[in-house]
Amino acid sequence: MTLSGPWTDGGTIPAAFSQAEGDVSPALTWAGPPDGIVSFVLVVHDLDAPIAGGADDLLHWLLWNIPGSARSLTQHLPQGATLGDGSRQISATGPNYRGPAAPASGPPHHYVFELYALDTMIDVPAVGQPPAQTRAAVMTAMAGHVRAKGVIVGLYKRTGG
Repeated sequence: MTLSGPWTDGGTIPAAFSQAEGDVSPALTWAGPPDGIVSFVLVVHDLDAPIAGGADDLLHWLLWNIPGSARSLTQHLPQGATLGDGSRQISATGPNYRGPAAPASGPPHHYVFELYALDTMIDVPAVGQPPAQTRAAVMTAMAGHVRAKGVIVGLYKRTGG
């Protein structure tokens, strides 16, 4: 399965999708999931921003129960724990996409967008737990149900001081 965004894999994420420009989620498309997919899960995280003593990294977006018939996400998805298609979302800062914001003073950070194709829906509520616990619950619920995975990595760091 392949995942594509508005940058090439390993390329620079456009500033339009950063915190500096209002946390606008990028349009994403995917192709080649296996037959029988019930839902997708998207996990966006910053490999270069460890948290919890290095046991985890910063969650920028977790979107689960994306319908199995979907092959794309539109740009600028709305905020809210549950979207119109039944998808649920959370990030480190709430029920929304959280754009990259690596400091200008260091190297670019690696933002990993991972799309998982599942043979089930995930019964994890979008509210009630801190983001890290929700992420852990979704990842646990996915165990044994992942049928394919697509990944795209983007680099980002703020410009200026």
